[in-house]
Amino acid sequence: EFKRLRSCEIKHGRLAMMATIGFIMPFYDRLPGYLSPSANLKFADLPNGLEAASKVPSAGWVQIFLFAALCEFGFKRGIEEWKTGEPGDYGYGFLGMFGPVMDPEKKKRSLT
Repeated sequence: EFKRLRSCEIKHGRLAMMATIGFIMPFYDRLPGYLSPSANLKFADLPNGLEAASKVPSAGWVQIFLFAALCEFGFKRGIEEWKTGEPGDYGYGFLGMFGPVMDPEKKKRSLT
């Protein structure tokens, strides 16, 4: 049970860090282009903070929830990844771009 709780804490902590960056970033810079080309809504037109949530089209919210479901259930190990490996180790490496960490000492340092 402790291993599952630790895995959940690591996963939700990582998501909370990404959400914090996503909340703070619009105060400094905006993504170029359109959030919704059909509605002629640019990223620059969105207000800052929680006010932006009411401006996102419903199709955008569907995409956000589908991505969240993919993150939670859809990867190789699924929702019960904590049963087979170390908590927090999904086998993808840093942001999934640099491959898994093979050095045991570096892996231990990264997961603690």
